[in-house]
Amino acid sequence: MKRIAALVLGLIVLGCQESEHPAGEFTGNEVSYALQAGSVYIISGVATFKERKDGSATVSISLTGTEGTKQLPVHLHLGDVGEADVDVAALLNPINATTGESETILTQLADETAISYNDLIDLNACIKIHLAETGPDRDIILAAGNIGVAALNTASGRAGIGVCRSN
Repeated sequence: MKRIAALVLGLIVLGCQESEHPAGEFTGNEVSYALQAGSVYIISGVATFKERKDGSATVSISLTGTEGTKQLPVHLHLGDVGEADVDVAALLNPINATTGESETILTQLADETAISYNDLIDLNACIKIHLAETGPDRDIILAAGNIGVAALNTASGRAGIGVCRSN
């Protein structure tokens, strides 16, 4: 009987402990944007922005069609996905090609301007996933999509995705 009581007490204590990823870190506000294939590679997915309780955003990207062990660069660009040579607003964590996943807590832009979840969903911007960070493969856009107010615009297939500025 003592063993049963100890077991029940142990289960109660374990059940009351917080998990590694507490559900309370997010407000419940979130928005998702489609990412369309941007080249001959059949890669597409979704970018999800979740508001954190401190007002910042977690940007999660999930792609289908990736493979291998590469890290695929992810850029948040100012402007519409169809515009060429748009400025990079922020570098997001690269996509792990094995899983097709990336997650970034975004609190500031590349110029160190603070940015909140609300600022992001009001931004005229897009996300582009590149084949490489440098060299000729940098100009290959694997997947892309508008976010914020730019999401009201739609690109028509790969022809609607502008090439990024090479520096």
